[in-house]
Amino acid sequence: MPPPARSPAAGARRRALIIPLMLLPLLLLLHLTSSPSHPPLPPTRKPSQACDYSAGEWVRDSPAESSPRYDHTCKEIFKGWNCIANGKANGRDLLRWRWKPSGTGCELPRLDPRRFLERHRNTNIGFVGDSLNRNMFASLICMLRGVSGEVRKWRPAGADRGFTFLRYNVTVAYHRTNLLVRYGRWSASPNGGSLESLGYKQGYRVDVDIPDQTWVEACSFHDVLIFNTGHWWWAPSKFDPIKSPLLFFEKGEPVVPPLLPPAGLDLALEHMITFVNKAMRPNTIKLFRTQSPRHFEGGDWNEGGSCQRNQPLLLEEVEEFFSLDNNGTNVEARLVNQHLIKALEGSTFRVLDITRMSEFRADAHPSTTGGKKHDDCMHWCLPGPTDTWNDLLAASLETVER
Repeated sequence: MPPPARSPAAGARRRALIIPLMLLPLLLLLHLTSSPSHPPLPPTRKPSQACDYSAGEWVRDSPAESSPRYDHTCKEIFKGWNCIANGKANGRDLLRWRWKPSGTGCELPRLDPRRFLERHRNTNIGFVGDSLNRNMFASLICMLRGVSGEVRKWRPAGADRGFTFLRYNVTVAYHRTNLLVRYGRWSASPNGGSLESLGYKQGYRVDVDIPDQTWVEACSFHDVLIFNTGHWWWAPSKFDPIKSPLLFFEKGEPVVPPLLPPAGLDLALEHMITFVNKAMRPNTIKLFRTQSPRHFEGGDWNEGGSCQRNQPLLLEEVEEFFSLDNNGTNVEARLVNQHLIKALEGSTFRVLDITRMSEFRADAHPSTTGGKKHDDCMHWCLPGPTDTWNDLLAASLETVER
């Protein structure tokens, strides 16, 4: 007996079932290969270039809004700056303050670590400067490691330290340099010379037109560079104007008559800005961070000065600390900034102005918990205000179209 005939409708139904089953593996493969490994980035309002982030005030956040970005267990925090681990009384309270810029509708967004890594994929970011730039570097590393633990620790392009976040191919490095330019001990020659004829016997030779070797390679390696200098130019305890003065050289010859440090800084900045502009690739981003203020009261660090406050300064107190008219212990910050702003006029450097927001934060230095024989009123607690510096850095980079 012949098999029963299949109705056209039954065959159509069977084909309708078979075809989706055959396509299922292909659809699954496409889903797996196209799906991100984590949820898409949340939308973030692009920071407004019209907002002046340097002007504003510190306001208290609620506990829910002031969740820690990282804690005292981050290994990149230099021991003396780890105020929570070292038992500073207000170490945790430092997390409760947020910088609110002046101006209607102006907010400084908190740096979103994952967004930062995503946006800067295949990017090398370098901090070039003294230990205050290392303070900022460590803050950024701690924030980023909270969302991406797959890192390679190394010393790219002669850096003092650096990390590559492997999933994103983002490298962040710190190049230590005190003056930006090359310097070393100098002693009078028995054969005499122009400096010897003026009575100089020893000091420090500063070649204002030669960059410090620690960051020469950084210019061709990094896509973003953040520079700073200043503290060491006003360091009479090390560069004693009589016993060990800074002696400036240009084109291998001493500058005569000898310059005072402020004029030497001007000359060094002029040469270094020219050097960076020539050495870096056309589309790189160059930022110069303004001076980080100190908060010594009752004298400088070697005169028994201290910083024992546990609240940010009031506006009138800020002026008492930093007004140039008072010629006080901490005027260095505004003095350095005068030289920086003058040198950067007309250049392609962006200014990362952290000075004003930091002037209020007399409460946020390691003080007696820094492990030194004197109060550390120069470096900053981590976590602390340098996290906000990195908020400003991220906001600045968000406005750059690359």
